Amino acid sequence: MRNGSIPGTHGRVRPLTLLGGPALHEPCADVSDFGPELASLVEDLFATMYAHEGVGLAANQVGVPLRVFVYDCPDDEEVRHLGHVVNPRLVEADGLVLRGPEGCLSLPGLEAGTERYDHAVVEGSTLTGEPVTIHGTGFFARCLQHEMDHLEGRIYADHLTGWRRRKLSRQVARTSWHRAR
Repeated sequence: MRNGSIPGTHGRVRPLTLLGGPALHEPCADVSDFGPELASLVEDLFATMYAHEGVGLAANQVGVPLRVFVYDCPDDEEVRHLGHVVNPRLVEADGLVLRGPEGCLSLPGLEAGTERYDHAVVEGSTLTGEPVTIHGTGFFARCLQHEMDHLEGRIYADHLTGWRRRKLSRQVARTSWHRAR
């Protein structure tokens, strides 16, 4: 997902996996090693997300097939949510189903009206193994569901049907990044 501000970070910016990359279409594995490599991955995810002006980024979007994502995302009341989650599980997605514009760093420059629940709860752990529960509403709930989809090997385009799906497919075919593959 995309955002506008770029706070500082200590990680390195990694190349993004774009639509069509196999890493985006395979479920990710659970993290079992909570050591310094995981901490570096989380720092790199933040650096990459900020460099590309995102609001969330999953590890498989940088070619690492592990269940980790980071976020720096506002909710509909402009409250900022900042953090990461390791081995997350979507335990609730409910409330109203809303269609809203959704983009993805792995489909740069594109977006489509995508249906998501306006409430979501994710449980997992921090990079040190401490349990964490993340509650999201509005746009932040959309972000949580979007990143969870990535970890399951799905992208927002997989939720589209009919003319929305056909329109996005035509837009993808016209992008320079897709033609360069």
